[in-house]
Amino acid sequence: MNANMLTFDEAYTQLLGHVRPVREIEEIDTMMAAGRVLAVSQHSPIAQPPMDNSAMDGYALRVADVPESGTRLPVSQRIPAGSVGTALQPGTAARIFTGAPLPEGADAVVMQELCEHDGDAVVVNHVPRLGEAVRRTGEDVALGAEVLGAGVRLRPQELALAASVGLARLPVLRRMRVAVFSTGSELVMPGEPLPPGGIYNSNRFMLRALLTQLGCEVTDLGIVPDNLEATRKVLREAAQGNDLIVTSGGVSVGEEDHVKPAVEAEGSLDMWKIAMKPGKPLAYGRVHGAAFIGLPGNPVSSFVTFLLMVRPFILATQGAIEVAPQAVLLTAGFDWTKPDRRREFLRARMTAAGTVELFSNQGAAALNSTTWANGLVDIPAGQAVAAGDKVRFLPYGDLLW
Repeated sequence: MNANMLTFDEAYTQLLGHVRPVREIEEIDTMMAAGRVLAVSQHSPIAQPPMDNSAMDGYALRVADVPESGTRLPVSQRIPAGSVGTALQPGTAARIFTGAPLPEGADAVVMQELCEHDGDAVVVNHVPRLGEAVRRTGEDVALGAEVLGAGVRLRPQELALAASVGLARLPVLRRMRVAVFSTGSELVMPGEPLPPGGIYNSNRFMLRALLTQLGCEVTDLGIVPDNLEATRKVLREAAQGNDLIVTSGGVSVGEEDHVKPAVEAEGSLDMWKIAMKPGKPLAYGRVHGAAFIGLPGNPVSSFVTFLLMVRPFILATQGAIEVAPQAVLLTAGFDWTKPDRRREFLRARMTAAGTVELFSNQGAAALNSTTWANGLVDIPAGQAVAAGDKVRFLPYGDLLW
């Protein structure tokens, strides 16, 4: 491996070492908090459930009153969810519905499928045990217990838990502000005629969508031509009021690659050659107070590098504790006989059989591979793979959230 190349892990650690987390906190409606990062741990103001209640539709009774199957008990009351019954008299049963409070004196519920209605009575065809089909007070959440920790990125299930204990508003860190633009005089927007030598700008659509999906406030500055002064001008504009500038293309050292000298003129820049494939070049720097990350121009390289490097950087800046994707070990359904000296991230798809297959074209410009795949296979540098070997698979479900 080239001595000037950083390993993937070295680059990842260095990049996260530059994170400056946002500090501003805003309190928002819990209903609107999906995808946001919780700023302050939350504790439950109530027990959940707040009272002993029935886990199913059936009959509340005393275990002592049903010594054998076939016991007949008069039904003394009916308790739907949302109402409170009276104390249960010995030798009687209460018709009860899921979620309804258990009446005083009852110590079990028998599901209706194990009972027979008999006029104003019920025949219980089951000998219950103490506490059967009863949800106890606080068995899910105790009064005062921490329900959500600071740094949690809020998913629908976290919002449901917050709502279940009555938290109508949540303190979250403000959204990260990101400016994005593409460089290249050859870039053309879809819908425009494609001139000789031109290519449609796919990276603009991809990066804007990825940033939006991560909860960022995005400023899209469009396409910047291959011109040093134009690039410097847009960098100054991008730095105003934004936490991060993300670009694609122009980070190499060719005569028409102006991002490097432009960033160096307006701020500071580290050019990294990373021993990863795709995605070898990555630029990190700062421009007038904003962080800068320059991605490769090839669409697959840009996509993969964003998922593996930019995504965790953004999540950490937004205050999230968990930023690394979770890999799963799966069985390779392919042979990889010519490993690269760099660590490779191959576009792959998990099959119904639980194996992993590769897209046939792993080139850095094969954008179709990213839509065919449902994740990436992580191949260590220099390692061959034979069908049947275990490989690390990074599902899109983790990488795109």
